[in-house]
Amino acid sequence: MPEPSSHRRRTAVQFLVLAALTAAFVAQAAAALRPHVPLLLASTAVSLAVEGVLYRWQPGMLSLFAKSHADVTVRHVLRDLLLVVGLLRLGGQDRETQYAPLVAGLLAFYVLHCAIQAVSVLVRRTRTLPVVTRNVDASALRLSPAPPALLRRPGHRLLVFGLPATAGLTATAVTDDPRYAAAGVALALLLTFVGLGALLLRLLPGRRPADEQAVLDWFDAWLAEYRPTVGLYFSGGPSSAYQANMWLGPLAGLGGRPVIILRERFMVPRIAATDVPVVCLPKVSTLMRLEQSTLQVLIHPSNSGKTSQVLRIPTIKHTFVNHGESDKLSSCNPYAKAYDEVWVAGPAARERYALAEVGVEDKDVVEVGRPQLDAVRPYAGPPTGAYTTVLYAPTWEGWDGNPGNTSVITAGENLVRALLADPGVRLLYKPHPLTGSVDPRAGAADRRIRELIRAANRERSAPRSAPSAELARRTEELDRLTTAAFRAGADQVERMLVQSAPEPGRAAAVARATAAWEEAYWASLPEGEHHIVADVRPELYACFNVADLLISDVSSVISDFLASEKPYAVANTSGLTEEAFRAAFPTVAAATVLTPDAAGVPALLESVRHAEKDGLAGARAQLKQRLLGPAEPTSQERFAAAVRALCAAARDHRTRTARRVTAELPGQRRDTPAEAGAGAPGAGPA
Repeated sequence: MPEPSSHRRRTAVQFLVLAALTAAFVAQAAAALRPHVPLLLASTAVSLAVEGVLYRWQPGMLSLFAKSHADVTVRHVLRDLLLVVGLLRLGGQDRETQYAPLVAGLLAFYVLHCAIQAVSVLVRRTRTLPVVTRNVDASALRLSPAPPALLRRPGHRLLVFGLPATAGLTATAVTDDPRYAAAGVALALLLTFVGLGALLLRLLPGRRPADEQAVLDWFDAWLAEYRPTVGLYFSGGPSSAYQANMWLGPLAGLGGRPVIILRERFMVPRIAATDVPVVCLPKVSTLMRLEQSTLQVLIHPSNSGKTSQVLRIPTIKHTFVNHGESDKLSSCNPYAKAYDEVWVAGPAARERYALAEVGVEDKDVVEVGRPQLDAVRPYAGPPTGAYTTVLYAPTWEGWDGNPGNTSVITAGENLVRALLADPGVRLLYKPHPLTGSVDPRAGAADRRIRELIRAANRERSAPRSAPSAELARRTEELDRLTTAAFRAGADQVERMLVQSAPEPGRAAAVARATAAWEEAYWASLPEGEHHIVADVRPELYACFNVADLLISDVSSVISDFLASEKPYAVANTSGLTEEAFRAAFPTVAAATVLTPDAAGVPALLESVRHAEKDGLAGARAQLKQRLLGPAEPTSQERFAAAVRALCAAARDHRTRTARRVTAELPGQRRDTPAEAGAGAPGAGPA
């Protein structure tokens, strides 16, 4: 969230743009009525320039103009109308007859503009399919590249197509030669005719994608052929995709025929690289078609308003896995009782649900560990190099305004200063993606922390190496495997065409490329340089593997970090005493508790560097088992076993339901009236 000064600055810029556009129109009107050619020319040029600024740098203001019934069409008509008024006022009485054909041509242009807009809407509707896919061969749907973006955007289209007419009218006002206006209007008409024709071709039966019913029939056939058994169901906002992405690896590791079910179209490109088929079903009616599929289990990493819609499908078993486990209240949400089962990492979460009394029965809780953590490397002892790598990964401020949620606001700068003051520390700062989204103080503190780190790097005399050629090569390779190349104007249909069925072996290639990239990434950083980890890469778990110490808040980050059994610390910004803080949050049991003033940081670093001073190693091993469960079998194996068991329960439920329906409910009569008359008496329903 921007700081108040930034908000004021943005408001001031918007006011200046609005004032400039208003002044340009007022000046143009005055110049047309007077008439005054230089002022008419200057005001028209300023008006067009401000339009360009709006579309290039202030797109948010366009909706404000539209709500005020002053959209681009109104503004463009007004601009050209004032030019025509100026032309008529410049000459004698006969000019009205002379310029009548030009006015007629201008009116025809605007009529065609309305027509092209209507056709573009029709084209967009034909290309808005009820099902959006990735990693699925959808060539049978007659997918094609999108029309040029210029033909789909009314504001840009009118500015470009109408510019010749406006320029011609302006040139005529300066030269008093109507041929310029005639040429400009003619060119504008030609451009509009060509654009309209190009769009009309898109509506021909053989040129447009399959219609809604054909797409639904194709989807049913794909389900019947692919025969999915387990799926990941996800719905959420644009910034929540990480919650689903953390379960892609475990889902793919199941083998078989998994599928990812999404509800929002914008979420499809936000799902990370995977070979698992991705299917987006925006409408509830389309979602309900899953009831007739072979899908047996849906895994839910988050709760959302649209979750209740899929829970209505009785043929599918549903399990809640959450996107992370912590001592926060959100980790035992009462909504969890809506699922058939709740899968947790270890005994601590089971106890948490029992203590919370939110309606989740103990028999429905299954411990599966955290499959994502199988790749986290175990503790190998104190740091042996010149630097101790400290990962500071605070959580965000949350929705409830609890001051204990994040340490960024009250303790973050103190912690970072204390760490930077130690010459033997290399700091990795990885803030939560949502930091500052609720409380602007968190966003402001985050920016100050980043500046502290940049300043420390400027003062540190570590030699700067040249950009890593190896990292550049590995980045290019990983991008090629994980990032689809789209045209700037590609729409969802074109993206479906490009992101068809993946090449065999791509998943294994991505895993190898990711490991190679991470190795090159860490090797490319100058020794001892502090680093802000704000991009998608490297992932949090990759940071775990290079860190010697974690400092965080009460969140799933500390639970996950315990997979390594490395030392960790938790900032206590709750206002509770340390004793009460430990009692309230069991995940803190094996942590060093830091106060907001960061006074304990030097002693913490000593305990990390010297094993004999680390009195919490045994407690971490015990807490790891409580939070994450046993090391054997692995989390992925336990996760797969839980999937198999719930799939079996779903199949048993379907069998019992089918028997009950056959035995208790009358079926649809499929015989003809003649056959019915020949049947045995009493054969019909009672």
